[in-house]
Amino acid sequence: MNSFGRLFRISIFGESHGASVGVLIDGAPAGIPLSIDDFRDDLVRRGAGTKGTTPRRESDIPKIMSGVFHDTTTGAPLLILFENQDVHSGDYAGFKDTPRPGHADFTAFRKFGGYEDYRGGGHFSGRLTLGLVAAGMLAKKMIAPVNVKGSLIEAGGESDIDKAVDTALKEKDSIGGIVECRITQVPSSLGEPFFDSFESVLSHLVFAIPAIKGIEFGSGFRAAVMKGSEHNDVIISPDGATATNHAGGINGGITNGNEIIFRVAVKPASSIGKAQKTLNIKTERMEDLTVKGRHDACIAIRVPVVVEAAVSIVLADFMLQAQKVSRIINPKNRIY
Repeated sequence: MNSFGRLFRISIFGESHGASVGVLIDGAPAGIPLSIDDFRDDLVRRGAGTKGTTPRRESDIPKIMSGVFHDTTTGAPLLILFENQDVHSGDYAGFKDTPRPGHADFTAFRKFGGYEDYRGGGHFSGRLTLGLVAAGMLAKKMIAPVNVKGSLIEAGGESDIDKAVDTALKEKDSIGGIVECRITQVPSSLGEPFFDSFESVLSHLVFAIPAIKGIEFGSGFRAAVMKGSEHNDVIISPDGATATNHAGGINGGITNGNEIIFRVAVKPASSIGKAQKTLNIKTERMEDLTVKGRHDACIAIRVPVVVEAAVSIVLADFMLQAQKVSRIINPKNRIY
């Protein structure tokens, strides 16, 4: 439901316009240096402010409520929360009866019978990714020297991101995009056959990110038109290095030590400035819908760091299971 992971386990909470959003992290090793400043870079990348993103401005200062003592993790659960302050809840009052096409307004109503918090998308909002990014930052510390890098390589079908965003803004519409992620210095042998394969578990968490509609590893869907002689990656050294990387660093659901490469498809944001038609679920009649409020023209701009967080969380969990991460970090630097 709202929890993920085995040994490194996260639980997210909150609503877009509620008092706060955040994450509870269980299973983090003791002895990891951790301060508020450590979160800054990733939270800025996830935040708004650049062209094509929402005008909503939140300070996004994390409050570490437990699990840290003398700026070091204790091994106990960490509770990290972010207060919501810049909220305009009145902009969403109409969505209770007239759900936005493409959004979770309707499915949330059917799932929770009208008790759901619909303001700003409630628990279905992209704001909940703050908790993922916070947990991902800690996970990045755990998995070092593994390096995870996500980047937006296409938006609205264009490699020229600025041009695509300008067009969307001009047309009062929204666009999606393609985010590519590359992971280097990955240990081999992470992942289990079939149900807990590396792709399976990673895809599970990636699809929890709002707006993700597809994922492909390595050559991805191009593999369907390739021959085996073209797609097979020839092993060229005892450490498993291959001449090509069509498999994307994974064979049989297990990491093979090569660079992991995958791409995700991010859909356009549902809230757009253009007038749309929708069903009024109270009157059961079609109505015109004009979405007010503050929304992203291209939510994909803010997704790369969230994808990085998802990857890092999965890697931290797998590396703990494989005993490649100790439950006590820096044991020589204990306080007592």
